[in-house]
This record gives sequence, structure tokens and C-alpha cells, in this order.
Amino acid sequence: MSNPTPQLPERPTITPVVPSVSFWESVRSAWRKTRSRLATPIPLIDPTAWQHATQNYLFMKALGAEENRRLRLIASNFLARKKIIGASGLVVDEAMRIQIAAQACILVLELGVEHFDGWNDIIIYPSQFVPEREIVDEAGVVHTTREALAGEAWLGGPVILSYEDVAQPGNPQDAVAGHNVVIHEFAHKLDMRNGGANGFPPLHKGMSSAIWKQTFMAAYLDFCQRTDRADAFARRDGGAALDALPIDPYASENPAEFFAVVSEAFFEIPENVYETYPAVYAQLALFYRQDPLKRRAIFA
Repeated sequence: MSNPTPQLPERPTITPVVPSVSFWESVRSAWRKTRSRLATPIPLIDPTAWQHATQNYLFMKALGAEENRRLRLIASNFLARKKIIGASGLVVDEAMRIQIAAQACILVLELGVEHFDGWNDIIIYPSQFVPEREIVDEAGVVHTTREALAGEAWLGGPVILSYEDVAQPGNPQDAVAGHNVVIHEFAHKLDMRNGGANGFPPLHKGMSSAIWKQTFMAAYLDFCQRTDRADAFARRDGGAALDALPIDPYASENPAEFFAVVSEAFFEIPENVYETYPAVYAQLALFYRQDPLKRRAIFA
């Protein structure tokens, strides 16, 4: 006796989703903008202007000729994408634009300028700016704060910089402590690609999130202890102990500031990072795909 032919279930009726006219118009509009941008030649920074504007920065001194050339191309692309606006009467000239672009783009030399996509404006004040803000303490009392800032990065918004501080690393004597406000704020922008600044930026394929978090949190907690001890000594020795810290004590504020400050030091004074926190240095070398110490050994 043969088995009866099984009855197949009826096929469900599928109603195709037809994209609306407005959807296709938005797609066409985005494509037209992309095609226009790709078709428009990017104005390259003049080599002489580039050399003059960047010659004193510490991280530039260790670049080989090919890296220097690529950084100039990336910085040119950066300037074509971003709008740099002077505030409080500051007139932004080409040298200022180049200085900002070079310092910002050293972070993405091996990553691509697309890592700074999603926002447009860079606002430059002549010197440190003093925003007025209201904060609420634990008791619910509202306080107005006015703190002078050298830089600030907004999630999804602009980077704000003091040009006085932008230009400061141009003096090698001022860069000994590894301060670089542009690198600092643009490191925050890379951190924010995860949706907020917390010291844990999106990592590349092959990098371990667990190793990153363990390495950075251990170093951050250690640095907080170092800073507390130095602060206690500073009350007696007038601040010399704080000056002896391997990186800016501001790194102890929170993990996001630790990442931004240690990124400054990675490019400006890499030996301090390597000697104090070699595991952090190794993670930064993987993240930025650069090795400033090796570069200095080759090209310095």
C-alpha cells in the first residue's frame, strides 16, 4: 500500500512593500551629493604653506616624507569637509586652518578622515572661552559655573577650540608636558563614535573589547592613585609633584578624559606612555595603527 501524497500548506500571500516616492527622492538626493563631492577635486594644501604651518609640532618632526605627504592629503580632505569658524572677532587664516587640520588628522592618518564624519563645524576663539552653565548638586541646589576652557567637543556637534592653545604646541618648549588641545578634543570625537564619550571608542576588527577595558581601567585607577598622592605632596612642595606626573593630571577626571589625555601623550611624548603604561601604549598602537616610538627611531 503506497503512502498518500502529503498536502502542502498554502503559500501565504505576500504584499510587496513599495518604497514611497519621497524615499527614492531622498536616495537620489544623497547619491547626487556624494557623486558631486567625488567629482569635485579637493584643493590640496600648498606644500610650502604646509611646511611653514606645521614645522614646529613635535609629532610632525618624527614623520617620514611619505607619511608627511599622506597627512597633507588627508588634512586637505578634512578642510574640504569641515567648516572652521572664528568667534569673538577672530579671523581664521589659512595657516590656522592648516594647523588645526594637521593636528586633528594625525589621529586618523591610518584610519581615514571618514572617522570624523557626522558633524561639520569647528569654532575657534582667540583664547580660552568661559561658557556659563548651571549644575545641580546632590542637595538639589542649582549653581552657575564659569570655567575657562581650552577646548570642548560636543556629541554630534562642533569642536570648540582656543586658538591660543591650538598654537601653543608649535613651541617645542610648551609641548614637553604633552599638551595638545586639538588631539585631545578630536580623540573625544573618536570616542563619541560609540554614542558617547566614555573612554571606550569603537574598536577595529581583531581588537578585544575586554582587553581594552581591562587595560585602560587598570591604568586609569592607577593614575588616579598617583594623582592623589601627587596632589597631597603638592600642598607641601608647591606643585612640583604634579609636574612630575608622566601625563597631564586632568586624565584622572574620568575614563573619557584619561583616553583623550593619553592620546595626546601617545603622539607628543610617547616614551612617557610606553614607560608608565606599556599595555595602554600597545592598545593605542593597535587603535591608531601607528607606533610613534618606532617612527621616531626610524626618522628622528
